[in-house]
Order: sequence, then C-alpha cells, then structure tokens
Amino acid sequence: MKKHLVLLTALAGLITALSFSAFASDAAEKIKEGGALVVTEGKTVKVDYTLEVDGEVIDSSKGRGPLEFKTGSGQMIPGFEKGVMGMKVGEKKSFKVNPEEGYGPENSEAIQNIPKNQLPPEVNPEAGMTLYAQSPDGRQVPVRVMEIKDDVVVMNFNHPLAGKTLDFDVEVVEIQ
Repeated sequence: MKKHLVLLTALAGLITALSFSAFASDAAEKIKEGGALVVTEGKTVKVDYTLEVDGEVIDSSKGRGPLEFKTGSGQMIPGFEKGVMGMKVGEKKSFKVNPEEGYGPENSEAIQNIPKNQLPPEVNPEAGMTLYAQSPDGRQVPVRVMEIKDDVVVMNFNHPLAGKTLDFDVEVVEIQ
C-alpha cells in the first residue's frame, strides 16, 4: 500500500511540475511582453481583418466574425502570419504582403489554351467569367476565362490574387 502511495505522490508531483512549467512558460512570455500574451508560433489566434488590393476591399471578416487560425500550421499565407507575429490582443496593425509572401507571382505557364470540346457542354464561357476546375487532390480551383477563340478558350489557372500586393488591416481579438 505504501509503495502505491509513494508512486501516486510522485506522479502528482510530476503532473504539478508539468502544469507549473506550462504556466511558467506563458507567464514568462507575458512578463517579457509587458504583461500581455503575444502572437507567437503555435498559438491559436482570432483576428478581425480587411484585405484590400489596389484600393478595393477584396475580403473582410466584418459581419462574419473573426478569422481563427493556428500560427505555423500553414493555414495562412506566409506574409499574413509574419504580419501578425508579436501582436497583442486588442492591437491593430496595417501591413503589406508582397506577391512572393502572398499568392506568388503570376506564372505565364498557368495561362493555357483549352480546346472548347474539353469543356462540359452546359458551359458557355465568356471573357471575364470565373469557372471552377477540380484539382488532382479534389479541391475546387477558380479558373478565369481570359479570351474566347474559334476552337479554344484561353484560361488563367493562376490564383486570382497572384502577382498582387495585399494590404491588410488587422486587429487581434484573441490568443490561445
């Protein structure tokens, strides 16, 4: 019986030490940053944001609620993650993301001539239209119709924001 009691006491001490270690880590981080938790690698973050490209609002969390993501998980474009790193809850910040840290530069090889007979018969493409193709991994990919020729449709498979500088206004709402 005493052997089990000693083992349980040792386990309780280990659990307390581990819990204190995690608490101490967060506490040290808070103290280091003036008492507030900051966005760092591995944190789950909620932000309100507005994205503008060439002065036009492209996307916003307004009316939908904050965007939630885990830093370092690859959920967000690299420039956005870099922009929010070090921010505190309630902090607002504006920053630019260049194409290389956003959706990449526009790739001329992603503009392709697709024979009209390869399109579904119910699709009547027009220049400027966005169609959706399925990638090999099953995701829906937006494809922009650039031009209609006699037997082919010129399609742009680049991400719609490829080659664009992205302007973000961000407010950190929560850090976990």
